[in-house]
Amino acid sequence: MNFSEFWTSIKIQKWGKYAITLLAFLIVFLFVGDQSLIRFFHRHREIRQLEEQRDMYRTETEKAQREIQMLQNADSLERFAREHYYMHTPEEDIYLIDN
Repeated sequence: MNFSEFWTSIKIQKWGKYAITLLAFLIVFLFVGDQSLIRFFHRHREIRQLEEQRDMYRTETEKAQREIQMLQNADSLERFAREHYYMHTPEEDIYLIDN
């Protein structure tokens, strides 16, 4: 075995150590622990779903606030009762038409 063959075998062994170390680091980084990349993507998806729910609840709350303000007026309260609960005055007749 001459010097060049010996030197090549040492380089391969040296780079092999680095490759094994890099591979072990990547496995730990991707799959192991609470800070793994897979858990990061799961948390990111969960955060996005919770933000969508938050936005939905905000719009529903705003809608309910508008209805509450509308029902403060007596005329709009009467209109709401007529439309949603089919209430009427004693001298009125109400006809429901089914489409």
